[in-house]
Amino acid sequence: MTIFVDIGSLDDIPRQGARVVRTAQGCVAVFRTADDQVFALEDRCPHKGGPLSEGIVHGTSVTCPLHNWVFDMNSGAAQGADEGQVRTYATKVQQGRILIDATLIRASRAA
Repeated sequence: MTIFVDIGSLDDIPRQGARVVRTAQGCVAVFRTADDQVFALEDRCPHKGGPLSEGIVHGTSVTCPLHNWVFDMNSGAAQGADEGQVRTYATKVQQGRILIDATLIRASRAA
């Protein structure tokens, strides 16, 4: 059984924007798409360590702000000719609140 933890309101993240959740295992970027889907990815591009939370959200993808690598937020996989993967975290939205898989992030606090 998956346990989820509330990390904040959906309205705390602008459409096509992101926020960072700091965890014991590192930072997690939580994204909101234009149609209110929510995704959570490791906040570090495998190419040069760029902060994905500062990237451009388009559809269900995010583009790294440093070197334009594009990641599918469903799978965490780099798209196109780029090779790499970032970890993804299960999320859901209930009653306007964002919930993230607590077993993957263990101790966390919203930033």
